[in-house]
Amino acid sequence: MAGQIPRDFIDSLLSRIDIVELIDSRVPLKKRGSNYLACCPFHGEKTPSFNVSPNGQYYHCFGCGVSGDALEFLIQYEHLDFVDAVDELADRLGMEVPRIKAKGNFADKQNKASLFDLMEKASGYYAQQLKTQIDAPVNAYIEKRGLSEQIIKDYAIGYSPDSWDSILNLLKTETKSQNMLLDTGLIVQPEDKKRLYDRFRDRLMFPIRDRRGRTIGFGGRILTNDKNQAKYLNSPETPLFHKGSELYGFFEMNQALRKIERILVVEGYMDVVALAQFDLRYAVATLGTATTPAHLEKLFRAAPEVVFCFDGDRAGRDAAWKAMDNLLPLLRPGQQGKFMFIEEGEDPDSLIRQKGKAYFEECISDAQNLSDFFYQTLLNKVDIHSYDGRSKLIDLAKPYLSKIPSDSAFYLLMKNQLADLAEVTTTDLTGILKEHRAGISQGAFSGTRPEANIAIKKAKLKGVSPIWKAVTYLLNYPELALLSGNPDYFASMEEDGIKIFIRLLDIFQYDPKINFARLLSMWDNPKEEDQLKQIMLEPLLLENKAAIEKEYLDFIQLFVQRKQQLRIGQLQRMDKQQGLSVRQKKEYLQLISRK
Repeated sequence: MAGQIPRDFIDSLLSRIDIVELIDSRVPLKKRGSNYLACCPFHGEKTPSFNVSPNGQYYHCFGCGVSGDALEFLIQYEHLDFVDAVDELADRLGMEVPRIKAKGNFADKQNKASLFDLMEKASGYYAQQLKTQIDAPVNAYIEKRGLSEQIIKDYAIGYSPDSWDSILNLLKTETKSQNMLLDTGLIVQPEDKKRLYDRFRDRLMFPIRDRRGRTIGFGGRILTNDKNQAKYLNSPETPLFHKGSELYGFFEMNQALRKIERILVVEGYMDVVALAQFDLRYAVATLGTATTPAHLEKLFRAAPEVVFCFDGDRAGRDAAWKAMDNLLPLLRPGQQGKFMFIEEGEDPDSLIRQKGKAYFEECISDAQNLSDFFYQTLLNKVDIHSYDGRSKLIDLAKPYLSKIPSDSAFYLLMKNQLADLAEVTTTDLTGILKEHRAGISQGAFSGTRPEANIAIKKAKLKGVSPIWKAVTYLLNYPELALLSGNPDYFASMEEDGIKIFIRLLDIFQYDPKINFARLLSMWDNPKEEDQLKQIMLEPLLLENKAAIEKEYLDFIQLFVQRKQQLRIGQLQRMDKQQGLSVRQKKEYLQLISRK
C-alpha cells in the first residue's frame, strides 16, 4: 500500500514522530542507558526484552523477534493496515497525508469503502449463480457433500461460472474502472497486459468475511480432481485482505454462538462448512498459511481453548509444530492449546459423517495437550534410554522452554516434566535453563547473540573493537558519517566489520537523516542485518554527544593510521623484492613523515 502515499512523505513522517512517546502511550517504558525497555506487548514475558531506540526510532524484541519502526508498531499493536497507520501518525503530528492516484491503487477511505461494496456485489453474484445451476456439476457436488440450503445461506457460498469474463463484464461498467477489480483480486492482468480475465472460474466460492461481516476475499474450490489445477484458489493480498491475520468462518462462528468455550482450527474451507452442517459451529480455518501469531491472538481473545486439527501425516505434524512454536510465548493463565490428528485418508468432513457429532467431539476432548504433543515429538528424535539421548532431549527442549514466561505455572510444569524424562534433578535443570536464558538475555543487550553476531562476540572477549564501536556510534548518530572522509579510503583494511562500516558511510553520507527501519530495508545480507539490529539496541557507554563525536573522530584517525601502516609495510616488502619507483619512494617518505 505504500505506493499510494509518496515515499518521501512517509520518511518525513517517521523522522518527525517520537517512537518512544508513541509506544510509551500504549506500553509503559523504562529508560535503560540510551534506550528504553519494557515487557513485550506481543508475547507473554516477565523479564523485559522489548527494546526501543530513540536514536534509531526503532524497536526490537529479543524474546519473540518482532521489530520495526513507528508505522510497523501501530500495524502490529493496533492491528491497522498500512494506510490507516500512516493516517494515525499524520493525525498525531497534525499533518495531511498526500495521495498519489496510480493505476490499480486506491488508498483513501472512500475508495476502500468502494472496494468493500464491490466485493459484496461479487459475493451476491456468485451466490445467485449457484441458484441457477440446477442440473450443473456444482449442484451434484453440493449434494454429494450434503450441504443444506441453510448452511449455504449462512456461509454465503456461491459459484463462479466457467467463463473468462463474467465478473469482469458484470462489474466493470458499474465501477467505471478495471483498476478496482484488479485491486480486489477478482480479475487478473497477465504480464503482457493484452487481456484481463476472471481469477475464479468454475469453482465453488467461499466468501471470506472480516469481523464486521464484510467480504474481504474469496476461496474457490475446484469441482473435479484435476491435478493440473490447484484444489483451492485464494484471493491474493489486497488492500482489504491479509491472509496472515484472517480466519475463514470466524465471523460465522461469532454469529452462531453467543458464548465460545472452544475453537477448532481445521485446514480447509470445506471442513468448516461440513462441520457446521452437523451443528459444530466453532470451527475456523487458516487460509492456506501456517498458524501465525496474529491468528493465535485473535483465537485466544475469542475462547480460552484452541484445538488444532491436522492430518496425521508428516506435513500435518510439521504444521502442528509450527503452530505450537508460535503459541508458546503467547499462552496466558487459563488458556490451553491442544492437538488433534486425523488418520490418513480421512478429514474432519468424512470423520463426522461416518461417526457422528458426538464421536467427533469426543475426539476433540481427547486431543493431546500441548505438553504431551511437545514431548512426544521430541522423544521420537532421541534414545531416551541412553545418557546421550537424554542430554539431547534437554538440548532440543531448551530453546522452546525459554520462550515460556519463567514465572508461569505452565513453565514450571513443563520444566518438571523434562526433568523426569531426562532423569535429572529439577535443581540441576533449573540451572541449565537459567544459563540458556542468560545467554539469550546477554545477547539481547550486548550485541553477542551467537547465531547472528559471532564476530562481535569474539571481539567483546577482548573488548569491543574500534570498528564495531564506530559502527555503533554511526547507527545512533548517522551525521557522523559526514566527518569521515571518503569511504573508499578504508576499503583495503581487512578488519572484521570494515565492510559494514564502509557501507554505512556510503548510505549516511548520501542521506544522514535516514531512519533505521529504512536502512534495514536497503540491506541485502540477512546475517549483517541481524548484527545491525543487535548493535542498534546496545546501550551506549557514552551518552554525551560531544564525547561520542570526539571518540568517533579518534577512531577515524586510528583507521587512517592503520591504513598508512598497512601501506608502509606493503612498500617495504616491495622495496626488498624489486625496489621502488621514484613515485613509490616519494609516497613512502610521505607516509613515514606522517607516522
